[in-house]
Amino acid sequence: MSTQEEQREAIGRVMRFLREWDRGDGAARSRILNTFIAQNQGKTYYELEADLALGASLFLARLTTWMRLTYMFGTASVGLQLRAVSVFLSASSSHQYILEFLEDGGVLTLLDILGQRDITEEDRAEALRLLQTISTASPKYKEMICESRGVGAVAECLAKSHSDDTQEAAQVLLETLARGNPQYQPQVYDCLVALMASSSPKAQQRVVHTLRTVQSELKTAHPSIVEPLLNMLRSLRYEVQDEAIGLILDLSQYELRPVLLSRLVALLKPSKNGVKLHQMPEDPEMAKLTASLPVFVQQGAAAKAIRLLAQSSDISKELLSLQVVHYLLYAMATREHNDAQIQASLALMHFVHTYPALTEHVRGGMGSTLFVIFMKNPDTLHAHIDEIQAEMLLSNKVNTTKGLEIADC
Repeated sequence: MSTQEEQREAIGRVMRFLREWDRGDGAARSRILNTFIAQNQGKTYYELEADLALGASLFLARLTTWMRLTYMFGTASVGLQLRAVSVFLSASSSHQYILEFLEDGGVLTLLDILGQRDITEEDRAEALRLLQTISTASPKYKEMICESRGVGAVAECLAKSHSDDTQEAAQVLLETLARGNPQYQPQVYDCLVALMASSSPKAQQRVVHTLRTVQSELKTAHPSIVEPLLNMLRSLRYEVQDEAIGLILDLSQYELRPVLLSRLVALLKPSKNGVKLHQMPEDPEMAKLTASLPVFVQQGAAAKAIRLLAQSSDISKELLSLQVVHYLLYAMATREHNDAQIQASLALMHFVHTYPALTEHVRGGMGSTLFVIFMKNPDTLHAHIDEIQAEMLLSNKVNTTKGLEIADC
């Protein structure tokens, strides 16, 4: 068979394929898509063009139109449609297909799919991955997604989804939209800060991780990030706390450091509003203590963050000027939560080792008996603090600005 005859045969085959699609009902089209995906997954742009006799764009246009007309009804074929579109958009050298998809309103369709109540989490994740493919193809496509209110739609998926796959896809896409996109980077940043209040610990962890990535590209940090970030230290999930503390360490290099340090130190002495502090958990008080647990967890996490921040000489001196020794001694009396006591003891030990001139201040604040134990085993000191010693720690009057020059420590 001559080359010309082969071309005519290929064109005829594609025309029959398109007629079958045009005349088919939903079930028939689903069968066509299943076959198409199985036969063409992973092919390049040039392979698709050759197999479809240069009719690939015609099929992509039909597929996009069908998806746009049916996704609102929550049909079972949405996922199949998205996977078929992915064959085109994910193909190597697929820029032409992406452009055609965008010209047919593909971005708006995908973003609208994200917000549909009847869409499965699997389909939502697939839509996010398609948006990721588009966003990495060109900086102007990132801008197009953002202009179409895409940041909010993606952020909502991250905050509300209970699927790890969907959350991960949303997280990756938000990072991509922020990177190399100076016009919309602040919008992504603000959206992530708002998401820190999410009720999902996994979402919180992902949000802070993404914020750390975005923050590394910004030259400034907005003060609005401080309160929601410190509130995340109340999380009972260590992975959330670790990410939050990591971001605190990052932010200590920005101009909001004085505010951040001041608020951290203040957390060592929690507000008594609505919290019954420093009483042993007898049964009538159990409910109050349970309600207070996040406050004590936050207190311990703040002490841990302070210890890590104090590794920097400049920051440690700033913390001393904020009377951190007084506050750490106070936190060591939190008999309701041992970890808060342990973290406060370890942080205080760092200051004593770094600045020996603090020794007498600390001895006076906790008493000689407790001080001897503290110097030997700060991580087990909490087991030796009785009610009388706790009261002494709570009422300590240590003032490291009197009789002590911080710069000379």
